[in-house]
Amino acid sequence: MSVMAATNWLRPFGTTGMTVSAICMGGAQLGSMPELFGYEVTEDAAIDLVRHVMDGPIRFLDTSNGYGSGRSEERIGRAVQQHGGLPGDFVISTKVDALDGDYSGARVRASVRESMERLGIGRLPIVFLHDPEFHSYAMMTEPGGAVDALVELRTAGEIGHIGVAGGDTREINRYVDLDVFEAVLVHNRWTLVDRSAGPLFEQASAAGMAVVNAAVYGGGLLTASGGNGTYAYRPARPAVREAAAAMGEVCRRWGTDLSTAALQFSLRDDRIASTVAGFTKRSTLARTLEARDVELPESFWAEIEALVPQPEHWLDNNPPIVW
Repeated sequence: MSVMAATNWLRPFGTTGMTVSAICMGGAQLGSMPELFGYEVTEDAAIDLVRHVMDGPIRFLDTSNGYGSGRSEERIGRAVQQHGGLPGDFVISTKVDALDGDYSGARVRASVRESMERLGIGRLPIVFLHDPEFHSYAMMTEPGGAVDALVELRTAGEIGHIGVAGGDTREINRYVDLDVFEAVLVHNRWTLVDRSAGPLFEQASAAGMAVVNAAVYGGGLLTASGGNGTYAYRPARPAVREAAAAMGEVCRRWGTDLSTAALQFSLRDDRIASTVAGFTKRSTLARTLEARDVELPESFWAEIEALVPQPEHWLDNNPPIVW
C-alpha cells in the first residue's frame, strides 16, 4: 500500500473509465432500517438529503435492492426525479439481492429490473453481486446462475459495470478469482482496527479492479461516542475495544477525533477508489466533509499503527459468521 493525499478528490474507478468522488454516500440508512441502525428516517428527510448531496462535492452514491425492502432505491429515485434528473457527473451504484433465499439467475435479472424502476435509471452504471458469502458458491457460479446472469446483462449492455460486494474476504476472494468482476466492495475489513482486506485489496488493485471500502467506522466503535461496543454488527473483541480506546486517546492528544482518523485512514490509501460513509442529516454530511479536509502527519499515523490489534483479532481470521 502507498499513500495518496486525501484531497485527491476525484479518482478513477478501476479501469472502467469512470470517475468517482473519494467519498461515496451510503444508501442503507436511507431505507430506514431501525432494527439495524436504531432510528427511523422519514421519506421526506431522505429525499431532501439526497437532493442536497447531488448539489455538493460528493458525486457517488451506493445503495442496494434490499435496503429497506426497496425503500432506499425508491427514495433515491424520487430525489432524482424532484431534482430534475441525475447530474451527468453523478454515479449511482446498486446491488442485486436474493429474495426469500432465491439467488438464481432469474432472481438477479428481476433484481436489476426492480432497481431500474425504483431509481428511474434506464441503464445502471454499476451493479454489485451482494453478500454472496451467505449462499452456496457452487450454486452462485453454476451455468445460468447469479454470476452468469450479471455477466450476460453487462454483455447485452443492459447494465454498465459489475462488481462483488460483501464482508468475509475469504469468500469474496473466490469471486474475484473468477476474473469477471470490475470492482470489489468490502465492509468492516479495512479500518483502523481490522486489516483483513489487505491481501484482497492488493489482488484487486493489481488486476485493475476498483476498490470500494465501506463501514470504516465499524458500525460505531470507531467514532467519538464509541457506539455501543459492537464492531461489524457483533460485540467487539476485548482487544479491538481496547485498541479503539487507545487510538481515541492518541487522537485527542493530536487535536482530532476517532471518526476523522477512521475516515482519513481509508481516504489516504491509494488502492481505494471511494470510501462509503453513511449519514442521514445535513449536519453529519458537513462533519464528514470537514473530516475529509483534515491533515494528519505521518508521526500521528505511526502512533496509530503501533496500536493495531494482532491479526488473530481481525474478523476474517476467526470463524465465519453463522446466520
